[in-house]
Amino acid sequence: MKTTKKKRHIVKTLKEEIKKKKLTFAVYVILRLIVIAAIMLSMLRGRYENVFVCVFALVLFLVPAFFKKNLGIELPSALEVIIMLFIFCAIILGEIGCYYVKVPMWDTMLHTLNGFLCAAIGFSLVDILNRNNRFKFNLSPLYLSIVSFCFSMTIGVLWEMFEFGADIFLSTDMQKDFVINKISSVTLDATLSNTPVIIDKIEKVSVNGVELGLGGYLDIGLIDTMKDMIVNFLGAVVFSVIGYFYVKSRGKSGFAKNFIPVVENVNEKHNDK
Repeated sequence: MKTTKKKRHIVKTLKEEIKKKKLTFAVYVILRLIVIAAIMLSMLRGRYENVFVCVFALVLFLVPAFFKKNLGIELPSALEVIIMLFIFCAIILGEIGCYYVKVPMWDTMLHTLNGFLCAAIGFSLVDILNRNNRFKFNLSPLYLSIVSFCFSMTIGVLWEMFEFGADIFLSTDMQKDFVINKISSVTLDATLSNTPVIIDKIEKVSVNGVELGLGGYLDIGLIDTMKDMIVNFLGAVVFSVIGYFYVKSRGKSGFAKNFIPVVENVNEKHNDK
């Protein structure tokens, strides 16, 4: 009897959730169906590494539901949809569909969005504590924005360290290479006087006597890393500014509410910033 009532309660709760977030549910179902189809196709082709990647994506799709059920953190529909699309674009399209190589600026777009999303998460974590009477926090809007920015940049740095480690120890190429036509290096200075030697208009590069045929010098990861950090910085700054005015007006900004998670039944402080 108790089991039947529990099932009915779960079904009722699920129906209410679907009704409240129709767009989120639709996106969730469509993306899962695409990923499941990708799993089947990968198995038929014997690409079992892609099967693992797809299963990992399906697990990540459950993260919003995990936060809500276990931590009581409610993600706004817009943020939840963006997170799911980000996972799909980064893992399924980026890795399996090879969009990182085939589509110009794909990596740059995702790193910019990552900076924005991480800033939103960092901001929310601190803001939730800031509004709860059980914790002795009373942080200003500016401080919250700075913490949000620093959190996002820290995640960005840790990710670049992960890419570097994978390239060094696993011989991957997560730090994508760039072809450039000019270098400046003190290593080429025979006088050891720390004077940069500039080589311009590079058209050919040979490795072990073999011409690479790239039309320039191959930069190994540095430009990609710095580009990723810069766009992560821009994404973090954008949300930090949004978060600042959100706290300043204490939640009256309709736009910011679309990206800031809240805790259900949070015991908020009622002092205006």
